[in-house]
Amino acid sequence: MSSEPSGYLVATDAGGTTVKSAVLRPDLSVVYETRSAMLREDGPGAARDRVLAQVRDTVAWGRTHLGERPRAIGLATLGLVDEQAGTAVWSSAVGWRDVPFRRLVADEHGVPVGFGHDIRAAARAEAQAVAGEPGSSLLFVALGTGIGGAVVVDGVPLAGGHGRAGEIGHVAVSVGDHALCPCGQRGCLETVASARGITERFEMLSGRHVAAVDIAAAALRGEPEASRIWREAIEALAEVFTVCALVVDPSAIVLGGGLAQSGDQLLAPLRDLLAARHPFGSPPPLLPAVHGDRAALVGAGLLARDAARDGGRP
Repeated sequence: MSSEPSGYLVATDAGGTTVKSAVLRPDLSVVYETRSAMLREDGPGAARDRVLAQVRDTVAWGRTHLGERPRAIGLATLGLVDEQAGTAVWSSAVGWRDVPFRRLVADEHGVPVGFGHDIRAAARAEAQAVAGEPGSSLLFVALGTGIGGAVVVDGVPLAGGHGRAGEIGHVAVSVGDHALCPCGQRGCLETVASARGITERFEMLSGRHVAAVDIAAAALRGEPEASRIWREAIEALAEVFTVCALVVDPSAIVLGGGLAQSGDQLLAPLRDLLAARHPFGSPPPLLPAVHGDRAALVGAGLLARDAARDGGRP
């Protein structure tokens, strides 16, 4: 007899820029998927409401088209989270504090709710996807609006003593302009190598507001300002990844998020820098995420599947 729960699942990934939701079969294959803007510019209350509305709309789609409510819901959010309490503790990107998402979603929809950190959820999904290839441990890094990381050992993401493990976006780096980060520090990796950091640095140098993917394209064409910003982003990533590799010794480093879609324009020079910096043999292989920018959404599906099995208990 299969151990998979019957019925469909709803998964939501609340990121810094985009909220993604899907109706999933128990095997996590997608039946329906939708995305919307986070609305973080309108304040933390609007961002919270956007997430809850996205879950509500996706559940409504499932009830309309599949004739029943979901078996369970999985929600993965950015920032610091308390997975036991089901609370989004704080996010520098959207500004919310102490939002009891698990309770809010469970009270509204009356089904078990799995709740977790978006990057740890994504890392778990990627670890399952690559299991048996690089091995049982990996460092997963999401390069998006911000930069988040998670270490997975034997298939389990490490939360750390205070739920902050993997916050590599807030490691200070030697390159860049030592700009003020939303976390309050100066010179964090996010200020140099995240999509937001790349966009803000380009605007500071050129006076033009251009999306990070377009800055990457301009760097590929050899435009000086874009080339400098892209080169320093890669140098900053190599600096932090080298430290992570020495401390954790992962079997692989897996890159997800929107910027990772740049492919070899990012991966090839980053691999070269990691090889040049690594003092002991070869660095861990650098791999693109199997699930691309949907890794956290798949991870939210895993949270939903867990909740369906255990009734939503943390």
